[in-house]
Amino acid sequence: MSVIHRTTMAPTKLELLAAWLPTRPWYRGGADTVPELARAGGFRLDDPEGEVGIEFMVVTDTAGDETHAYLAPMTYRGAPLEGAEHALIGTSEHGVLGTRWLYDGAHDPVLLGALTALLEGRAQPQAQSETDTPDPTVAASFDGPAGAWDTSAAPVVTDGAHGTDVRLGAGAPPLRIVRVLDEEAADARGRVVTGWSLPDGERRRGAYVLVLDPS
Repeated sequence: MSVIHRTTMAPTKLELLAAWLPTRPWYRGGADTVPELARAGGFRLDDPEGEVGIEFMVVTDTAGDETHAYLAPMTYRGAPLEGAEHALIGTSEHGVLGTRWLYDGAHDPVLLGALTALLEGRAQPQAQSETDTPDPTVAASFDGPAGAWDTSAAPVVTDGAHGTDVRLGAGAPPLRIVRVLDEEAADARGRVVTGWSLPDGERRRGAYVLVLDPS
């Protein structure tokens, strides 16, 4: 169970993401843009071992001519994840837990295991900011067989202009993390759907994650 601490983080998650987002190929603002970010939605999943924090965070960016909503699935760890230096978003000092290493969750086996469990109906989405509180607004579906993904396999991650594709085992259906949420989602065999808010208060709902056909 994820425990939500009412405390400080320095630097904050938004500060870390503001530095990280312009380095991504799917960021729409350009490499020289300084993002102006606000929290806009998301949910959490539980690590069965209780060691790793898992959050799917949506942020809106108003720095450019257009407002975009970006999805950043992140994991929070009490020690570095071996071999994942390339996926490190940054480190932060947590007021209760001390130093935390924040990773792009597309590269973290713990997040990917929890995500596939959600798609197969074996995990329950949790509210983003409340301890031990299910989030009924999150809907997950997958029309394939149980055990479709080999969560013991090293993830093969491909970042592109429209999102991040992750493969877990030969022949497994790829998972696509839909990074830019205000774009039309592709056809899919499964998906995780929930909402987010725009800066003017308008509510949107759409796919955070898609399950694609193997190719």
